[in-house]
Amino acid sequence: MSIMVPSTTPALITPGRQALDSALHQLDQAAAHLGLDDGLRTMLATPRRSLTVSVPVRREDGRLDVVQGYRVQHNVSRGPAKGGLRFHPGTDIHEVTALAMWMTWKCALVGIPYGGAKGGVAVDPAGLTTRELERLTRRYVSEIMPLIGPEKDIPAPDVGTDEQTMAWVMDTYSVSAGYSVPGVVTGKPMTLGGSLGRTGATSRGVQIAALAALGRSPEGVTVAVQGFGKVGALAAQYLSDAGCKVVAVSDVTGAVYRAAGLDVARLRAYAAETGGVRGFHQADALSHEDLFELDVDVLVPAALEGVITEANAPRIRARLVVEGANGPTTPGADEILAANGTLVVPDILANAGGVIVSYLEWVQNMQAYAWSSGEIELKLRDLMLNAFTEVKSLAAERGLTMRQAAHVIGVGRVAEAHQMRGLYP
Repeated sequence: MSIMVPSTTPALITPGRQALDSALHQLDQAAAHLGLDDGLRTMLATPRRSLTVSVPVRREDGRLDVVQGYRVQHNVSRGPAKGGLRFHPGTDIHEVTALAMWMTWKCALVGIPYGGAKGGVAVDPAGLTTRELERLTRRYVSEIMPLIGPEKDIPAPDVGTDEQTMAWVMDTYSVSAGYSVPGVVTGKPMTLGGSLGRTGATSRGVQIAALAALGRSPEGVTVAVQGFGKVGALAAQYLSDAGCKVVAVSDVTGAVYRAAGLDVARLRAYAAETGGVRGFHQADALSHEDLFELDVDVLVPAALEGVITEANAPRIRARLVVEGANGPTTPGADEILAANGTLVVPDILANAGGVIVSYLEWVQNMQAYAWSSGEIELKLRDLMLNAFTEVKSLAAERGLTMRQAAHVIGVGRVAEAHQMRGLYP
């Protein structure tokens, strides 16, 4: 089945396929608004390169396991490909393709000279030792080596990976090159050329987008965060620091609620110690489903894609949804939220802080230069707010949702780049 055609066979609609169908639907809407011809639509829907690799990993007991790995470069018309690397058992080629496509529009929307890419390995990192993770990472990098490089494709951390993973990626690539190449990845440790402000950049971007969308003082604003992980936990902390009242959070272990507001710093420490938020003694237990239905001002989905659906969207009472995750809202749910008057700040805008500071890290690596944390913060805020203002203005001018407006801008810039460059015979 062509990845350019939305799936209609229920047996084939996996979570990854659903994510790709959502991405294709959003592209089609933007292309219609832009008046793009069928040939250009097809080009924008089709990845430039897709690679599937087998990744053997030697386990500590001597067994040999083989897992599937992927790297997709969706578009490189505006610059090198850029995108995260995730380790998750549900990862497949459809999910990686959707994520790469969203990254293309995201980079164009916030005005950084990258195209979109994504990588993934279908594995649960929690089931591997540190040495097994290192062996898996290095073997995966060796398999995708022809595609990556500081001027070709720059990976970064995502679900299930972190700065240690990026250190292994950098070292594996550098050993092959024969010299240190810090610019091959972003999200690295500071000692290897990482940037100040990169660790919490996606979460900081979520905070900036949420406060801009509120348009009023954050004091007393109630917030629920679905996904108290790499993005969600720090987003909750930053929103709490700004004066918002974070009343509920969830992760894979459970959900907790406190009407008077959670002590986010203490909850983060508890989750780090115990492995999750379940059982936090200063809050009441809550079901994952009930969190979505809380009467709060802001809902931040910050886990995986496809969590807000046609089934639960009618019960969402938050006036503002700020997407910290990639693709958390299905197209059907989007229509329901819009009809109910819920403002959605879409993922390609709300969670763009990570790729913005990744870009700043890459620039510093390429120039062998470093900026201060204050300079990074200022550049991040400027790019986020400029993009937010553009999206809000276009949405108001054309009567679009913010997601539609964001895609019209992002897709439009990539289409323009294609048209200006022309087609090589």
